[in-house]
Amino acid sequence: MAVRKSEAVWEGTLKEGNGVMTLGSGSYEGPYSFVSRFEEGTGTNPEELIGAAHAGCYSMFLSALLTTNGTPPTRVHTVATVHLGQGPTITKIELTTRAEVPGIDEAKFAELAADAKAKCPISKALASVEEIVLDAQLVGSD
Repeated sequence: MAVRKSEAVWEGTLKEGNGVMTLGSGSYEGPYSFVSRFEEGTGTNPEELIGAAHAGCYSMFLSALLTTNGTPPTRVHTVATVHLGQGPTITKIELTTRAEVPGIDEAKFAELAADAKAKCPISKALASVEEIVLDAQLVGSD
């Protein structure tokens, strides 16, 4: 299996400093700072990148389960909302998924959606997060 690498450089103090995060693939490089992480400022933050990773992993894993079930999806769209609380610590992640899946019933979809939440590699890596909530719904495919 593949090994992935990303990096970050931080310069200065916590509040006045700033940094750059770079994905190993070179597909993204972006600034981050105290303001972009703990307030509302320009740039990204680690939690936003964790959210993107979780949404991407969950969508792919659900797609794989649906395909194995014989009901391949047309589209799976997931939004991950990451809550940063005191500590700081990630206290909650909300996964909101809307999937277009021809030929599946609600019960089977709900079962596979919950299975994907439990088994996607990023969910497993985030097992210390107090609460990961899933809102998965089928959307029209006709």
